[in-house]
Amino acid sequence: MNIQTAIKPTNAEQALMDAFGQSVGSLPGDSGVTTQRSTLLRAIKEKGLPTRRRESWHYTDLRSLLRTVPTPSATSVEPVAPIVEGSVVLAVLNGEAAKPGHTGGVSVKLFAESLADGSALKGLTTRDDDDFTGRLNGSFVRDGFIIDFPDSFEGEKPVEIQSIQGGGQIHSRIPVRFGKSAKATVIERHVAGGKGSALVSSISDITLGEGAEVTWIVMQQQGGDDSHFGQLRIKLGKASKLRLYVINAGGRLVRQDIYIDVDGEHSELTLRGINLLGGDSHTDVTLVLGHNVENTQSTEVMRNVVFDRAKGVFQGQIRVAPGAQKTDAKMSCNTLLLSDEADFSAKPELEIFADDVVCGHGATVADIDHNHLFYLQSRGIPEKQARALLVQAFVQETVEELEDEVLVEALEGVITEWLEKHA
Repeated sequence: MNIQTAIKPTNAEQALMDAFGQSVGSLPGDSGVTTQRSTLLRAIKEKGLPTRRRESWHYTDLRSLLRTVPTPSATSVEPVAPIVEGSVVLAVLNGEAAKPGHTGGVSVKLFAESLADGSALKGLTTRDDDDFTGRLNGSFVRDGFIIDFPDSFEGEKPVEIQSIQGGGQIHSRIPVRFGKSAKATVIERHVAGGKGSALVSSISDITLGEGAEVTWIVMQQQGGDDSHFGQLRIKLGKASKLRLYVINAGGRLVRQDIYIDVDGEHSELTLRGINLLGGDSHTDVTLVLGHNVENTQSTEVMRNVVFDRAKGVFQGQIRVAPGAQKTDAKMSCNTLLLSDEADFSAKPELEIFADDVVCGHGATVADIDHNHLFYLQSRGIPEKQARALLVQAFVQETVEELEDEVLVEALEGVITEWLEKHA
């Protein structure tokens, strides 16, 4: 006789079940949304937290890494000054969207309203069987913004979406559509505004219409005890151009999923990632990029700086669909390991089903070049300052590709501040 013993849930798994039971009655949603929430939560209960046995979570075993989950309560927070002065600010405070003021011609609605009337139901889905972030966010999401940039929109200033948390559990959603020939810059900023630990999930659904040109910057600045699960779901239309920057400069446990479908001919993707890792943090950036039609281009460059006992992961997969000829896709991952106890794992992949393509990937891991260090010291620069200059140059090279000097200066300021605290 075979006896199967159920696996005992971890403290974190049990805390998620308890939190759902306590909050489900106050979460917005019609009967369809409420049923879907329960379905997604049940999947977490049945499957448990992902472990290294699941290929896409091989380097980030949540069952061991996510040991506790904070209670849903949080301290009050306020919006912060935008990175670029004069930006249109849309604030989500402790998971609840603040009423927007001036929006600069952009249509903005509250996501909670679409939960209440059921129209959000079609988006409360998972990408695949390994999509823990989709299940977590769909189960608990409370609010966010639905943003629409009209056709031919041209914004003079960036739109900054601020998610400010004061501890507890924070779950938000941001569906965004860019109309035909729209041109815009969006900064998606996640900031810890309190001292308590937090569990944060955020999903941005981004669709670029024909000819749209968009710069989208994710700035993750969570606290040293926070867990952050972010996800980007992106679709590129015909002849659209997306410059995507993902900057991780905080958090204890971070998983950033990036799903991109290049669905329009002659579209272009430029992805730049910067991971600044220190302390005992663990940060995992996982990219799945699908070139699904002919004549498309993409370049992906990741720059990682790892101090102390931090661990980092980059999993990058490029898929070229059958018939997606003339695809040009290149991916690289470059890492500076600045401690004997630091660790970084890189797993680039190509999955190609077309024969007329140019695709490639590469990865490097190194310490600071001692020849460069000697050169700076020989000119009177102290060793500590010389090392800082070399690390800064390694990271900021990617930021300087942006054409907006004000934006470049603002992002360089964030990077410099982090390096001064941790280096």
